[in-house]
Formats: sequence, structure tokens, C-alpha cells
Amino acid sequence: MRAAPRRRPEKLHGDKAYDRRHCREYLLRYHIVARIARIGVESSERLGRHHWVIERTEAWFNRFRRLRVRDERLVTIHEAFVPLAASLILLGYLQRAF
Repeated sequence: MRAAPRRRPEKLHGDKAYDRRHCREYLLRYHIVARIARIGVESSERLGRHHWVIERTEAWFNRFRRLRVRDERLVTIHEAFVPLAASLILLGYLQRAF
């Protein structure tokens, strides 16, 4: 079974580490809208709220070793663990909330 084809994002938020000419040219070539903080000009605080959500979500999934270190040979097995991990994360959240 083949995996679904990859899709490019429409928009990208990046911190000052991505303020490089080759990064901007790559995004421009593939028609990806970039919001990258510029070195010495902008503060990356405005990007923080988007960046934090991504980092937090990755940290939640990294608690599951099988997702952090991919040992499976088949993509379908790895993809089966993602919704399982999401369900366990949501279950833990609901248990703390109620």
C-alpha cells in the first residue's frame, strides 16, 4: 500500500534562524507564503504564539517512543500509532479536566 502524496503547506511561520536567502528563495519557488522574523529588524515574539503550539504538540507526541523513534518498516504501522497517541493525549486531558 502506498502512502498518500505529500502536500506543500500554503503558509510558513519561522523564527530568525530561517532568515536566510536560500530559505526565502526555496519558499518563493514553491509558492509558500513565508512569515519569517528578520534578523536585527523584527522581534520573534509575534511568531511565538504559533511556534509554541507546534512545539507543545510535538512534545506531547514525543512522549510515545514508537512515534519519536520510528522502528516500523511500514508507514501504515507508524500512521496507525498517531491516532492512538492522539486519543491517549485527549483521554489524559479529559481526565484532568473533569
